[in-house]
Amino acid sequence: MAETRYQLVIGNKNYSSWSLRPWLLMKRFCLAFDEIMVNLRGPSRHEELVQNSPSGLVPALRDEGLVIWDSLSIAEYLAEAHSELPLWPEDHDAKAIARSVSAEMHSRFFHLRNEMAMDFARIRPARDVSDGVAADIRRVIEIWRLCREKYGSGGEFLFGGFTIADAMYAPVVSRFRTYDVKLSDYGDDGTAAQYAKDLFEMPEIGEWGAASAKEISHQEG
Repeated sequence: MAETRYQLVIGNKNYSSWSLRPWLLMKRFCLAFDEIMVNLRGPSRHEELVQNSPSGLVPALRDEGLVIWDSLSIAEYLAEAHSELPLWPEDHDAKAIARSVSAEMHSRFFHLRNEMAMDFARIRPARDVSDGVAADIRRVIEIWRLCREKYGSGGEFLFGGFTIADAMYAPVVSRFRTYDVKLSDYGDDGTAAQYAKDLFEMPEIGEWGAASAKEISHQEG
């Protein structure tokens, strides 16, 4: 049997939002890979991270001796390596917007990240949020509405079919679920809530969620 071309280094599935992005993308597009999981709360995490990733962070993608780190860089690398697959929308304008919203997810939303850390397999009681988190939520809703209404008529995802943009926003969907965020409280007309529901029902998300639940069960057992 031929060796798998790719190795994907990720962190704990319950907590590592950045790891979810390339993992979900590769699973969805059937790009086979060997998974290397680093326990980010384990005693040897520093040594394992340095050994597997030049940045000392996850995720990292290994491809025949080449190592690519950073989730968006990994996604772009895969899009170029597999140009036969629609990892980005095919339409010129849609692709430009998909890249823009993906980069915005990559570089912004600090309040949402810091105050609603990913805890994938748990559901927490709804709580008051800061002004910064509220602004981030409203911006996410605005992005999702724009993409769905202007480019998403061909399917249930942001640009119709599943793309890198959906992979980039998947951890946000999980955060909204974990912290019981009612999107209608932030101006959603139902578009964002339906998108979040459709994305969370992906079988690949179910696989990640089952692994996340096992992780926290072992921690608490």
